[in-house]
Amino acid sequence: MNQAVLPSSLDMHPMRDALYAELHSRPFQVIPSPARITYLAVLADETVREQQFEHLKQLYRHFGMEEPQQDGVCYQADFGTFRVRREKHMEFTSYTLINLDVTHCRNPFDCSGLTPLPDGWLESVPGQVVGAFHIAVEDVRQQSEQRDQLMLPKVKRYFEGMRLVGSSPQSGDARVWTSFQLHSDNFGRFLIYNKAMSDSQMGRLCQRLMEIETYRLMSLLALPMAREFSPQLGEMDRKLANITQDLSAQDNVDEQALLSKLTDMAAWVEACRARSTFRFSATRAYHDMLQQRLTELREDEVSGHLTLNEFMTRRLTPAVRTCEAVSERLENLSRRIDRVADMMRTRVELSIQAQNQELLASMDRRSHVQLMMQHTVEGLSVAAISYYTIGLIKHLMGAVYESGVEFDKNIALGIAVPVVISTVWLATRRIHKQFHAMAKESKQDKNVKEQ
Repeated sequence: MNQAVLPSSLDMHPMRDALYAELHSRPFQVIPSPARITYLAVLADETVREQQFEHLKQLYRHFGMEEPQQDGVCYQADFGTFRVRREKHMEFTSYTLINLDVTHCRNPFDCSGLTPLPDGWLESVPGQVVGAFHIAVEDVRQQSEQRDQLMLPKVKRYFEGMRLVGSSPQSGDARVWTSFQLHSDNFGRFLIYNKAMSDSQMGRLCQRLMEIETYRLMSLLALPMAREFSPQLGEMDRKLANITQDLSAQDNVDEQALLSKLTDMAAWVEACRARSTFRFSATRAYHDMLQQRLTELREDEVSGHLTLNEFMTRRLTPAVRTCEAVSERLENLSRRIDRVADMMRTRVELSIQAQNQELLASMDRRSHVQLMMQHTVEGLSVAAISYYTIGLIKHLMGAVYESGVEFDKNIALGIAVPVVISTVWLATRRIHKQFHAMAKESKQDKNVKEQ
């Protein structure tokens, strides 16, 4: 039966192939026992990653292999008994160096994954190294449980007498020892005794241990920042409390000075948030992934020793909680400053409104005075207009009288005076009424538009 083929005419998403490949970009390694592994976690941005890729090519040239032409998320190179794996992560690049030629190593840490490297290659790795540790895998599948117990004093010597953390992951199929400290070679150390694991299972166990140690270190990068901010946050809390108390206890305060202080505090908080938001968020993410990896170990307790999970819970979790608490204090302080600033703005607005009311009252008094003066002027203007109008009428009467029309000029002038005054006054009132009607209509139109 012919298998159906996806038609090429379908419109494929441009990232379809990349999405399929993403889940397989970092496959688990197959690690036989015994083996020596060295792991490096190096902080890197895009510029440093380009330098690291060029630096990685030196290994290909050293071992006589063809160089890769294009950088990728995960590179694995097999040089026989020596393997190199380089992975790019969000903040760092990891190098896993696996040395399988360990027959001449008498003790677990006499040789490491660095042994086959050419001289000077490790010293010239670009970037800042955060994590660097050795993993020694020993095969004890043929040894008895009683001999395993007798090996404990020797294990302590391998870790230079430091206090050990022990674990029996995968239901006791292996025994893991570590100290979570730096040793005389400036590297950390993990010792794995393989009791019943296959090479694939050992590869997954080593990968989990490398991730646990890396995520532990990366999650702790925020702790110095949290310790730096903590006393300053306490001082800011006290300043904000004093400002709030001044606002509640005093009626006459210098709002300008308080607003200046609040602005400075808000600027400091925002600067701290800009520095720490990513770091604190990354700490939570790394810690969550670390907890997941610890759960996947399914470890049993080794008598008299803390397990990896117990050690992380007692030592790492409080540090992560400290970072979370400082992050929350920053957010809380920012919100409180905003609320106090709102209170200050409300006070300023109320003060401005009170000043505006006083100004409006003053303007109303001035308008009243102006209105009274206007009425006075109107009375004077009626008298003045009437005076000049009667003068004109007097000249007109004189001209008519001289033309031969006989009448009593004094009586006619006396009759004209009240008539003229009444007419001028009525005309003035009519004009004022028209102006008031126009002003009222304009005000009503304005209110309708505002509604």
